[in-house]
Amino acid sequence: MPRLALHWQILIAIALGGVAGLWLSSVSLPADHGLMVALKLIGQLFMNALRLLVIPLVVSSIILGVSSLGEEIGRMGGNTFAYYIGSSLAAVIIGVVCVNLIAPGIVNGAPLGSVLPLPADTSAALAKVQDKSLGDVLGLFTSMVPPNLFGAALEGNMLGLIVFSLLYGYFMGRLPAPQREAQQAFWGGAQHIMISMTQLVLRFAPAGVFALIATTLASTGFAALLPMLWFFLTVLLALGLHMFGAISLFLWRIARVSPRRHLQAMVPALLTAFSTASSTATLPVTLRALRERAGVSERVSGMSAPLGASMNMDGTALYECAAALFLAQAYGLDLSLAQQVTVVLIALLTGFGMAGIPAASLVAIAVILAAIGLPLEALGLLLITDRLLDMCRTAVNVYSDSVAAVFVASREGEALPLLRPDPTPGA
Repeated sequence: MPRLALHWQILIAIALGGVAGLWLSSVSLPADHGLMVALKLIGQLFMNALRLLVIPLVVSSIILGVSSLGEEIGRMGGNTFAYYIGSSLAAVIIGVVCVNLIAPGIVNGAPLGSVLPLPADTSAALAKVQDKSLGDVLGLFTSMVPPNLFGAALEGNMLGLIVFSLLYGYFMGRLPAPQREAQQAFWGGAQHIMISMTQLVLRFAPAGVFALIATTLASTGFAALLPMLWFFLTVLLALGLHMFGAISLFLWRIARVSPRRHLQAMVPALLTAFSTASSTATLPVTLRALRERAGVSERVSGMSAPLGASMNMDGTALYECAAALFLAQAYGLDLSLAQQVTVVLIALLTGFGMAGIPAASLVAIAVILAAIGLPLEALGLLLITDRLLDMCRTAVNVYSDSVAAVFVASREGEALPLLRPDPTPGA
């Protein structure tokens, strides 16, 4: 009997995890109950296993990819960053338009903040963002050149590791042939080992996904979502318009591939991103889907996907904009055009460097709130929906990363037969 495909297994696990999570929420089991502890343990083990693979897989993939590019790296890098800027700008514009048109922060003509009290326990979130400013955001770019490579690995500084890997691969490609071939053989072997380990970890993905979804819904439920429903739906609409509208149109008209086929190819990565809420943890699955299901070469996917996981955050930038404008509405603050442009610029800036920071989105939103004159305590409203929306925006982040890889591959002349549109009847 043929084995059920991985993406179907994960989809079933998400559905079953949702049912289990809602049941656990309804019976209100304490956090130290044996069932809750077991579910958290399974979910954490799965996340840890994925994260364990990330650094060696990223380093080996980038070094191999860049070492084989030669003089093409400048062109590929330019195409990659052009896509990042364009897609992030489209995302934040969509977010701004949706929040301004729907106005989720206004209920029956009154600001939502006047009728909805802040959640009682906001101290943990506020502690992460206290005293943050735009200088902290700009300071993130110093992490691109870490003083200690091993320290960067221990701290999860992906930007520093990526910069080092890019430089290593670039100069490795310029070694004399015998030395270059020896290096490529070493890093190629390391990469194939990591891919084999990824395949092993993914066998346990359904169990891990079930546990992650169940524990998330057990702690949030849907009852807490109701007061913030309009904001939740507004962000979902904006994310959907960006993913299925702007990015899909880009795939069809610019990259000349089928958006439907690309979406089908990336289903395992999107489901993993949704359940883990981590672009970085999803990276092994993203690389596998790009290479095996979308047909993108190792040299392109090895450079583009790791860069995107750390630097291309469409969904996060959109959410930051939407959340800041929503809080302004909820607190009765009428933002001028100049203030809204400030929100957009800060969201764009933070979308390129915040991924490796704990509570990255909250830090970015705190910077925006300070810029427009709102108190940090306003973040309390966002905590109600943050986890569920984090899962959704992470899936958009990963999808956009995959589109960047396909775009670069198409610009490099790769055929991508698995993604080509169906021929027009009679053509």
